[in-house]
Amino acid sequence: MNKQNITGEDLKAIGYPEGKAIGNALRVIEKLFDGASRELVMTKLQQVLENPKGFTEHTSLQSVANALIEHENSLSDDLISLNETGKPYKIFGADHIEEGAISQMEVAMKLPVTVAGALMPDAHQGYGLPIGGVLATHNAVIPYGVGVDIGCRMALSVYDIPESHFLENASNYKRELIAWTKFGAGAGWHGKFRAEHGVLDNATFGMTPFVKNLHNKAYEQLGSSGGGNHFVEFGIIAFEKDDVKLNIKKGNYLALLTHSGSRGFGATIAGHYTKIAKDRCKLPKEAANLAYLDMNSAEGQEYWLAMNLAGDYASACHEVIHDRITRAIGGNVLAKVENHHNFAWKEIWNGEEVIVHRKGATPASKDVMGIIPGSMTAPGFLVRGKGEADAINSASHGAGRQMSRTQAIKSITKNEMQKMLKDHGVTLIGAGLDEAPMAYKNIETVMASQKDLVDVVAKFTPKMVRMADDGSRED
Repeated sequence: MNKQNITGEDLKAIGYPEGKAIGNALRVIEKLFDGASRELVMTKLQQVLENPKGFTEHTSLQSVANALIEHENSLSDDLISLNETGKPYKIFGADHIEEGAISQMEVAMKLPVTVAGALMPDAHQGYGLPIGGVLATHNAVIPYGVGVDIGCRMALSVYDIPESHFLENASNYKRELIAWTKFGAGAGWHGKFRAEHGVLDNATFGMTPFVKNLHNKAYEQLGSSGGGNHFVEFGIIAFEKDDVKLNIKKGNYLALLTHSGSRGFGATIAGHYTKIAKDRCKLPKEAANLAYLDMNSAEGQEYWLAMNLAGDYASACHEVIHDRITRAIGGNVLAKVENHHNFAWKEIWNGEEVIVHRKGATPASKDVMGIIPGSMTAPGFLVRGKGEADAINSASHGAGRQMSRTQAIKSITKNEMQKMLKDHGVTLIGAGLDEAPMAYKNIETVMASQKDLVDVVAKFTPKMVRMADDGSRED
């Protein structure tokens, strides 16, 4: 009996392929590791997985090593080779981008389907394509090039409410902000508070049994926000001059700004189709998370439809939040702006249709509106795109992290965070040290690196920020 309670699923979770290698490993556990700790056993099996050739002479583990080598050899004929040299690409704000993000982008530029790419100034390392990476491909879509939180977006409502009214009635605004928002992994609305929206009637929900089974999850979480860096906040937006296109006069106005995506619905779609892509598209280890789906395949078309549905759903979540809060505070909306990232678009590039992936990057074609936030204490910016070709008509989607979540929690104290909030006059509801302002790059530096990409229309200053307070992540 396996006293460590290690199962085949445990081994698959650390990378063991289904089949002979797992069977041999489970038998070895019974004979060789009786009485050993689970941690010790898993560590040893991980070592065999990472270097099977180093265990081919091991008395007990050679059967596991040989099975892993056989599996690798069986895959070699199907392995898709990367190009020896990558396509050229432009880096914006290179001095402030970590090496890991650049390395990931260079691998992406070697994919046989890659046409063009660019790296935004808020870039940092992610899975597959770096966050802040823009990649144009020929007739192929990369699920991890889109990201886990499909269609994550920013939405802004500018009200006819003066700054003074907000400051004089802050407690009322706080009450409504808490009442009409839900945050965190798995969070949603129930009973009479469940939201209704036409997106739930979208025929794509019936496309496959897999997508259809996600309908109830989507219904429960409609109008809620995820964990991590997702937020709903009130702030003051300042227009230094009249904006004719938005029909807004110069001045300061109360605004509502939201950031979140397609919740558990989108995350489940991402995981499902990433697995399919990896099964269909065998790439070298360094590029494995860039596995792609051919747009001529049934799976590629399924993902495309599911991705667009998740994007529509994310937009609906923002619409519900904004409508509810607008009714609660009684303001009139002067203008609404919305843009999304973690998505793929069909666009024309140098005369041919390509699939443009923007993973943590904002669309910035000529005159396209966008919102680029800073942090809970740093300003955000309402912008118009310039349509810069070297950036593939893109800009950053925020300030970008300069510390990992783990690093932020270890190096930032609650007192430091609270002092910064106080100094900036920000009321924070929820959030942890992983989202502290110091964990992010300087937004002014980021904006200076993309002057050729966008024009600033207005500046948004956060005043009351609501985030998840349970440490959950869904971004």
